[in-house]
Amino acid sequence: MFNINPKQMQQAMKKMGIKQEEIPASEVIIKTEDKDIIITNPSVAKIEMAGNQSFQITGDIEERESEAEISQDDISTVSEQTGCTEDEAKQALEESEGDLAKAILSIKG
Repeated sequence: MFNINPKQMQQAMKKMGIKQEEIPASEVIIKTEDKDIIITNPSVAKIEMAGNQSFQITGDIEERESEAEISQDDISTVSEQTGCTEDEAKQALEESEGDLAKAILSIKG
């Protein structure tokens, strides 16, 4: 590997217009369509270069399936469309993984 003095590295980066800032994070969560990526014990660096910001993240990685986020608006919509209670609407939305049409059809069917 390289054997460079960290102070010299910072100075060189500054001359190139690169700013780096450490961010004291306790957990980082990246939500994708089908899963969540959870990074615990992270080391997070924010890097600014040429007007763009990026993040460098290292740590212990764990993946979980995403849970469908069900909003109060969705619950109200299903309840109004079907005449069911909000609890029934919420349950139908959970079973249909947040799909409004499937939830309504499951209650009406």
